[in-house]
Amino acid sequence: QVQLVESGGGLVQPGGSLRLSCAASGIPFSTSLMAWYRQAPGKERERVATCNRFGHTVYADSVSGRFTISRDNAKNTVDLQMDSLRPDDTGVYFCYAEKVTFPLLGPFWGQGTQVTVSL
Repeated sequence: QVQLVESGGGLVQPGGSLRLSCAASGIPFSTSLMAWYRQAPGKERERVATCNRFGHTVYADSVSGRFTISRDNAKNTVDLQMDSLRPDDTGVYFCYAEKVTFPLLGPFWGQGTQVTVSL
């Protein structure tokens, strides 16, 4: 059974930082694409950042230069360091995993962690 468990969300003031972490189990982590998505109230879920099995990262334009995704294949974790947070970064952040080598598995989602950026 695949499980993705997020942690690290919370309330932070504009300009502050948070670090999200996702612990994965039940999936071959080293051969999986890992990503973070978010969903703001009343909006569709959007991809924030991805990290492929080679460590190559891609970011949404809205977070580029402020967020950093990283993975630890030894610990089966993927983190999202969020700096210079803005109110429009508020939302539920979801961890995503997909095994992209054969046999394919997923995608899989975590339960989400709330991030609120406000005074």
